[in-house]
Amino acid sequence: MDPQALATLRAVRTHGGVTAAAAVRHLTPSAVSQQIAVLQREVGVPLTQRVGRGLRLTPAGDALADAALDVAVALERARAACDAFAARPQGTVTVSAFASGAQMLLPGLLTRVARLDGVEVRCVDEDVAQDAFAALTDRIDVVVAHRPDRSHDWGPGVRVVPLLREPLDVAVPLDHPLADRDHVAPADLADARWIAVREGFPVATVLAAVAAGTGAAPTVVHRINDFHVAEALVEAGHGVSLLPRWTTRAADGVRLRLLPLVGVRAGRRIDALVRADRAERLVVRTVVDELVAHAAGIGAAGRGGTDRGA
Repeated sequence: MDPQALATLRAVRTHGGVTAAAAVRHLTPSAVSQQIAVLQREVGVPLTQRVGRGLRLTPAGDALADAALDVAVALERARAACDAFAARPQGTVTVSAFASGAQMLLPGLLTRVARLDGVEVRCVDEDVAQDAFAALTDRIDVVVAHRPDRSHDWGPGVRVVPLLREPLDVAVPLDHPLADRDHVAPADLADARWIAVREGFPVATVLAAVAAGTGAAPTVVHRINDFHVAEALVEAGHGVSLLPRWTTRAADGVRLRLLPLVGVRAGRRIDALVRADRAERLVVRTVVDELVAHAAGIGAAGRGGTDRGA
């Protein structure tokens, strides 16, 4: 069987159809269909079935897609075995991150990698809903993703490398009645007007937990995913927001106040996601190691300087 056709089958399953798989695989939809047809002839059973206007794998297709991942991992492991005899890792690694994670991690990562001869990192920003991060690993080598505390894992076929935990604080304007507090509890926020992220994004889950502590649904007046815009709205007095402690640009106590939450575990976990086969590549492992080391420094600085008990 052609490993490329097997990879295409996996992409059809992950992305839910021929057209989406074609975009990820840089193929035409016709080429995707041809590759699947060849696989079907080789195995002798249907691998896909129509569901409405969409396409999904049959049980046999699912089984072959699972086996295809094992094939891809074995091939990359074989390449890595040869790479181990090279003097140093070489190649280009693509890295994506959501906006505030990119601000926090990518500049330092690029600085660290610049010291490694033969290794190049190319960055993109990808801010997607929580459930969409794992699928990005089909076209990006290392995906920096975030999820709220105690959320579900990222699913099969993806290797997860924990990077750090960043507390989420309640940001209020300087003239807010709560601005002189050292911390706030959910009950203090029962009447708050929230500037929140869109549903499905990680911080939305934390806001739901805060609201559960008040016994009422939160009053969301604005849906803003860009934390820098949310900061500006809070500073201007248009609501309060949950903002990440270490990547909020507005100086605490100067333009707004960041108040730790008590009674709710409010934070986000930042992970590096790598597809299982790509995780075997020596150059990818090298970049992930540099990312882990850089994140460790950020976490240590944050806990030592501004972590106030979250």
